[in-house]
Amino acid sequence: MHIHVNGRNIEITDAIKAYVKEKIGKVVNHYDQIQAIDVVLSVIKNPSATGKHVAEVSCKMSTGVVRCEEAADSMYESIDLLADKLIRQVNKFKDKSLGSDKTSIRTDVKEEVAPAVEE
Repeated sequence: MHIHVNGRNIEITDAIKAYVKEKIGKVVNHYDQIQAIDVVLSVIKNPSATGKHVAEVSCKMSTGVVRCEEAADSMYESIDLLADKLIRQVNKFKDKSLGSDKTSIRTDVKEEVAPAVEE
């Protein structure tokens, strides 16, 4: 699995790149079908904008793609929020793809109906 980190209007330092790989790399523990993760970090230069540091991720899996985006006042905070959101979305994607197996777990159990008692 490859994690690609790119930047827009920001110089990607080794510390930021290592932090992204540490946080986003935890997603692999939740789902093993991930092939590549592309992370784009950007800074909005408008002084009146809130949440100037934006982090976007595109997680490519064998059966689909999960994308999410987060904005915050610092780059590290936006990366933390993005990692949490990505983990939630990957777990949701995994549950949907494995959902048909989960619903059929108890189909072989028969329900017994008690006979009505007459007085």
